[in-house]
Amino acid sequence: MDNFDNQVVFITGAASGFGKLLAEKLAAANARLALGDIDEQGLAAVADTLRKNGAEVVSQRCDVTRESEVQALVAAAVETFGRLDIAINNAGASTPMKALIDTEEADLDFNFAVNAKGVFFGVKHQIRQMLKQGGGTILNVASMAGLGGAPKLTAYAAAKHAVVGITKTAAVEYARKNIRVNAICPFYSPTPLLTASEMSVQQEFLAQGSPMKRLGSPEEMVEAMLMLVAPQNSYLNGQAVAVDGGVSAY
Repeated sequence: MDNFDNQVVFITGAASGFGKLLAEKLAAANARLALGDIDEQGLAAVADTLRKNGAEVVSQRCDVTRESEVQALVAAAVETFGRLDIAINNAGASTPMKALIDTEEADLDFNFAVNAKGVFFGVKHQIRQMLKQGGGTILNVASMAGLGGAPKLTAYAAAKHAVVGITKTAAVEYARKNIRVNAICPFYSPTPLLTASEMSVQQEFLAQGSPMKRLGSPEEMVEAMLMLVAPQNSYLNGQAVAVDGGVSAY
């Protein structure tokens, strides 16, 4: 499942973490890339490196909380490459940990703007293009917090549950149009989202929550994402796939 020859792949949050690693692996597999991130400097560095290594890349700022910017990145992919085969709505963020009773409206607004609305905007405009061309594949990056409770992350969990709801609804609505939509639900992984938060000092403690007694590496998560979007994997649709070292088996 490492052959993505000439597949046009859209990735948000491509300046770091899962998005950067996805871009690197897909470029090595001969995909053509449309990359977006709110971190323009980081995005430019990733895109420049990929181009120097021979990849075809279009990149531009994409704040996923702004529908116009998400739509513009989809348009840039189509204008540059003529189509959109695979879309990975990866961008995500969280507010600091706090108990539910201390969670404020601003926490909800931020989490839903980035994690839920950002995915919705992507899916909406990606499906519009895929309908025109006869099909495509979408992967939304949710979280284990989208499948169960996440103590002290109420707003984040609520938004990630929304991602799963968007995923399943889109999958049912558009399956007969040759568009499949899935979500990946990772357990904690040492990406910048984790290492930049107060949870970074608790990584050993967090690892004990997995039967494997370790966190999943970004590489392991990205390999699962590549499997989910691979053209050969054409009958997997409407799933929220836990990649969690066995946490959901308890």
